[in-house]
Amino acid sequence: MEGELDHLVYSKTVLEFVTVGNEYCNQLENAYDRSAKELFTVVVRILPLLYVKALVLPKTEFVLDENIEKTVREEDYIRVQHTLLNKFGEFDDYLEVFVPDNDMEQEEVASSISENLTDIYQDVKDFLFAYRIGVTDIMNDALVELVNSFEMYWGQKLVNVLRACHSVLYSGKDIDGELYGGAENDNQSDDNDWFNRFQEQWNDENN
Repeated sequence: MEGELDHLVYSKTVLEFVTVGNEYCNQLENAYDRSAKELFTVVVRILPLLYVKALVLPKTEFVLDENIEKTVREEDYIRVQHTLLNKFGEFDDYLEVFVPDNDMEQEEVASSISENLTDIYQDVKDFLFAYRIGVTDIMNDALVELVNSFEMYWGQKLVNVLRACHSVLYSGKDIDGELYGGAENDNQSDDNDWFNRFQEQWNDENN
């Protein structure tokens, strides 16, 4: 067992990604408790953290003969995506100018903030489920799949949707309208708690 704990799946970089990834998934799964503006605020804060933590994940090779079972079901995906869509409303759609495999003219393509966020959620959540099993070989192969998917798929989606969320949040428009009234401040401390924890951790590491 002691030898297994030396495996890179237990390394600091992986554990830090697990922490941030878990927070990202929790925020989306509990989106129904937030206003649209609160959600956009959370997203523009946590997506850069998620990207940075994924960027430094170690690379390894598959060790199992069979693929790891995916645990995020279609109904799970739809529930998260529809919750976000209902919150974002008219602000969900945006024009994406950078699309992989698009022609050199880079024509604008209609995209959805809620779908992109949920696509990222799906890959991260599948990894977290496999990681929590606690079997080193499964954790290893889940890490391989996560890193590959980040490099080829959801990493690009993340930087694309971050731009869109930033644009909405700082557009100066009334994102919530009158629907949520003064509820924004009710959850403001909750929004800051998790962000402050990461900031404190970051500061401790650099001191």
